[in-house]
Amino acid sequence: MTTRLLHLFGCAAPPVLHVRSAVATAQAEGWEVCLGLTPTAHSWLGGRVADLEELTGHPVRTQWRRPGESVAPWPPADVIAVAPATLNSISALALGLTPSYVVGVAAEAIGAGVPVVVMPCVKTTLAAHPAMDRSVETLRSAGVRVLYGEGGFVPNPPGQGRPEEYPWRLVLDAGEHALANARPAKP
Repeated sequence: MTTRLLHLFGCAAPPVLHVRSAVATAQAEGWEVCLGLTPTAHSWLGGRVADLEELTGHPVRTQWRRPGESVAPWPPADVIAVAPATLNSISALALGLTPSYVVGVAAEAIGAGVPVVVMPCVKTTLAAHPAMDRSVETLRSAGVRVLYGEGGFVPNPPGQGRPEEYPWRLVLDAGEHALANARPAKP
């Protein structure tokens, strides 16, 4: 099995607490994984970050390196997956805003033609906000595979989420599909 490189970016939604199993599954399927987290997701994982770094063999990134800082960069991604993705990160990505490291890298990847997969995790009250549908449509029109609605993540009413049942499998399958059907990079 050939190793492919997945940059997996998790946002502050409850399924991020189960990201270790997603990383382990991806690795078992031949993916090398680099894990990035929004600052809030990083704080939620707290003492588990060192374990995730050991599992992936890469530092868990939450911010850009500063000019002159000698932080070893990750190898270039074959696929970027933003999962779980919050309304905040989805909206920022659709608008080209880069308030966090994970959204900034994903935004650059869209422009560079790197396959990007996004799977939300939002409750129905946030999914009903008009920015959600506009952002999903914008991302899809840019070639991003957004796993939302039928065949993807389906929002739950507030308090009825099941983060342990987040469909990570869909993210990995979409990553395989995106890699197999990657379009050439823009000049």
